[in-house]
Formats: sequence, C-alpha cells, structure tokens
Amino acid sequence: MKQFFKYVCATVVGIILVVVIITILSIISLVGMASMGSVTANVKDNSVLVIQLEGTINERSEENPFGNLLGNAALTDQGLDDILQAIERAKTEPKVKGIYIESGTFAGAMPASLQAIRRALLDFKKEGKFIVAYGDVYTQGAYYLCSAADSVIVNPQGLIEWTGLSSSVTYYKDLLDKVGVDMQVVKVGTYKSAVEPFLLSEMSDANREQIETYDNEIWSEMTKAVSKSRGISEAKLNELADSMMLLREATLYKKEKLVDRLAYSDAVQQTIANMMKVDSPDDYNTITVKDLAGIANNEPKGFSGDVVAVYYAVGDIVDESTSEWNYEPEIVGKKVIKDLQKLADDDDVKAVVLRVNSGGGSAYASEQIWHQVMNIKAQKPIVVSMGDMAASGGYYISCAADYIYAEPTTITGSIGIFGMFPNASELLNDKLGVHFSTVKTNQFADFGDISRPFTEQERAIAQRYINNGYELFTRRCADGRKMKQDDIKKIGEGRVWTGIHAKQIGLVDELGGLDAAIAKAKKLAKLDEASVMNYPAKTTVLEQLMEEMQGTSYADKQIQQALGDYYPIWSSMKNVRQKTGIQTALPYYLRFNL
Repeated sequence: MKQFFKYVCATVVGIILVVVIITILSIISLVGMASMGSVTANVKDNSVLVIQLEGTINERSEENPFGNLLGNAALTDQGLDDILQAIERAKTEPKVKGIYIESGTFAGAMPASLQAIRRALLDFKKEGKFIVAYGDVYTQGAYYLCSAADSVIVNPQGLIEWTGLSSSVTYYKDLLDKVGVDMQVVKVGTYKSAVEPFLLSEMSDANREQIETYDNEIWSEMTKAVSKSRGISEAKLNELADSMMLLREATLYKKEKLVDRLAYSDAVQQTIANMMKVDSPDDYNTITVKDLAGIANNEPKGFSGDVVAVYYAVGDIVDESTSEWNYEPEIVGKKVIKDLQKLADDDDVKAVVLRVNSGGGSAYASEQIWHQVMNIKAQKPIVVSMGDMAASGGYYISCAADYIYAEPTTITGSIGIFGMFPNASELLNDKLGVHFSTVKTNQFADFGDISRPFTEQERAIAQRYINNGYELFTRRCADGRKMKQDDIKKIGEGRVWTGIHAKQIGLVDELGGLDAAIAKAKKLAKLDEASVMNYPAKTTVLEQLMEEMQGTSYADKQIQQALGDYYPIWSSMKNVRQKTGIQTALPYYLRFNL
C-alpha cells in the first residue's frame, strides 16, 4: 500500500508540474503574440537593422525553444521570409537609416535564397540608405550577399572563401554490396540519376553533364553580381577563385578590392556612426530581423475583403508524414490537398500563390496535389513562385499553374520517374543465415518481398508501370505549359535546369521572386488592393516545444550540428525506406560549397 500511494503521489506531482510548465509557456506565447502587433511603434529614431548571418536559412522561420534557450545559433534556423520582410520594412521605415550585416557562423543557404536576399538588399539601397558588412570569416555565400554593401570590412586576420562552386554526390553501391543489399531500379530518363548512388560508385557522364551546366550557370550569376557591385571584372574574379583566396593574407583582399577596409569588430560601430552622420555608436539604435519582421504574417481580413493566399509547399513530397523520424519540413499529400481545397472554397481568397521549394518525392502524392491545383485554377488564378528548387515532383505540382516564376538560380525540371525496390536476399540468406519459405495463393502475392529478387516478369511489369507514370507526368507538363508532349520529353529525361535555362525552354514564364508572383496574382485576379495571407499557419512556440520534448527533433538537430555538410548523407540513409516505391524526386542531394 505504501508503494501504491508513493506512485500515486509521484504521478499527481508530475501532472501538476506539466500543467504549470504548459501554463507558463502559454503565457509566454500569448505575450509574444501580443507584442508582435506593436513592433512598428517600437522602432526608434536613427535605427540600423542588424542581419546576423549565422546558422542556416530556410524557406520559413520556425521558433526553436531549445536553440533559443541554449543560445545555440546552429540550432536556430533563420527564415527567408523573415529576412526579406525585415529588409522590405526597413526600406520603407523612415526611422531605419541603414543595414549592418555581420557574417558569423553561417552554414549557408541554397543559391536561389541568397539571390532573393541580395536583390532585396540592392533594392533597399535605392532608397538612399546604406549597408555596412563585417566578418571575421566570410563563407562564399556570405560574401556573395555582403558584396552588395556600400562598405565591406574584414578582420585583419580574417578569411574570405572565394573558390568557385562544387557539387558533391555520395555513392552507396560498394557499401550495399558489402552488406549484401541490391537495389532493384526501374526508371525513365537518361538524366534521372536519383538512383545512381545505389547503382554506381561514381558519377555517370549524363549526370556530370547536367551538374557542370547548372554549376557554371549559377557561378556566372554570382560573379556577374559581385563584379557589378565591387567593380572587379568577372575574369579577375575567376582568377582570384583559382588562386585559393581562402588561405591568403587579409591585406590581399583589400588590394584586390574584395573589401574596402581591414578592421576589428569594435571599429565597425564607429564606421556605422559615421554613415549615420552621428558622433558615436551611442547615438544610434539597432533592431533585429525578428523585431522588424515581428508583425504577424497574416494580416487581418479587415485590411481588405479580398485575399491573396500564399501557400508554402516546402520539403519532400510524401504520402504520410514521416516527422516522427525527421524534423525537416515535408509536403504531406493528404494535408496539402485539404488545405488547398479550403483555399479553393474560400470566397474571400481571390487568388493563390503556391510557393514551392521541393525536390519532389512520392509520384502519387504529386498527382493528387496537381489535381487540387487544377481545382483552384478552375475557380481563381493560381501562380507558382519557385524557391531554391521545384524539381521533379516539385515541378509536377507547379506545372498546371496560370503563371510560373523562378529565381535565375532555382533548380527545376527533373521531369522523370523511378521506382526502387531493395533486395536483401544476400544479406539475409548468405550473411545472416536467415532463410524464408513462402506459401502464396497467387503468382504475385509476395511482390516486393525484400528476401528475394524480382523475376523477369515482375521487372517488366514494374517498368511498364513506370513508363505509364512518365507518360502521365509529361502529359501533365505539356497540358500545363501548352506545349507538345514530345517537346516536353525532349527537355525531360529527368534533366535538371536552372531557372535561367528553364525560362528559355518554356518550363517557367518569368524570372523573379515571391513578391513578383504576388503582384502577378493580384493582376490576374484584377485586384488593386488585397491582404496577403500566408498558409499553412506556423506552429507556435508551445507546439514546437511539445514536439521538441518528444526528443526526436532536438536529437536530430544535434546530429545535424555535429555532422555539418554530411548530415544529409546520414538523413538520406536513415530515410531510404521512404524512398522505395514510385518516386518523382530530384536526382541527388545538392550540396553546394556556399
């Protein structure tokens, strides 16, 4: 009986503690939300927007309680949406006189996100306001952004990574051979190389061709931009990249005009004061990206009866959520379908902008989302804004839109399809000594059993299914782009294109960012004014914390921090079972040295 009461008391105390914690967190969340609406009033005279380049930049910001509490930048991701919103508000806010960019532990971002931020910075300067950039170390992506500044400063002992682009593909075939697993693959598309890492030990000629093409196009965009801002010829920038600038003396950076000054961080504040035309750093104020972007993203409908809905489709396209094993964003087919149906049925929503940032995934889920895009299109305009990538399944869900925008460095196309089915018979039978005897009522009752390889008939059936899927995919693209299906097939074959190239071959309509897509949606809906509302709603701090308390998300982020650039390799292997079956996915994980 004593033990019984002890356990009952412990349970009661535990429940009370949980209730207290949740109550406190709820109050904190409510206070935070209440304060969001009054951010503009708190902008002080002579303010400078401070942009810290640290951690990673994702499509949308999400609160991370553990990252915030621990003060760990590597665990606290920044949102492209917040950064762009803050720069736009700083441009129009008379109390904000300039921007200070500090390059810190910046893990980087994809080229299209960097390009969108840089364009916003240049637009900010058009208002006659200044930008100052400082870094102890500039990664290549950070330097690309900061080169837009009026004054670029580096620490006298600092470093600038300016080495050109490289893209890496990781191959697992030899590992699979050692453990006795054979990936049985059926596919359509010469360039559909998503399956190559499981079949080859090195890059195919077709894959190398497409990687070289888009790497060179992206690098050309970067060098053109830096050349214009810094007054250095593109030829000279390539010469500097070939001279291993990363490990050169900082004095050379100034000599070659990559920077304007060498100075320690404490001297930078006075530089800002001088540009503010005040006596000392004490005479100006600072405001953060979070503060300036803090007004609620979803404007009340009272601002306008007409709404342009921006729906974010970010991450792998999956049939069912795998978030239990992966904290990264996903496009869950069933959820997105319901969300898009609501937008189609909402009479206040006059147009939809589908913001796509995805390398694809499930072919089935992609088809279902495509159907809902067509449903919206039948009732109101729908415009696609492509982010870092809208490839394979990401292009599938985009192709039916009335109009498609992409950044010049967006990765898109990859119109192809594949199926991948593991055969672990060697591992099970020969290496582990596990054997199976099967009884079945019909010929194909055990189709897909990993304990045996495909029969020739089964492989032929699977290939026919994949071929039909490719026919459907290319027909969807042809109908959406108003092109002949044969012409789509010529630029399909699983080939990846940049936004620049995609516009030339008709896969996108225009180059531009989310702002341009919103403007186009308003125009197609014949709206002079409209409230812009973002969907789906972001998770609250409390919701995030409850997810973090389950352990998987926090642990995954710690693993990401430890593995760095190699985290996606671990993640890919971890989720390999999710990749089996019929897929419209990007050929590989894109790892740029940005």
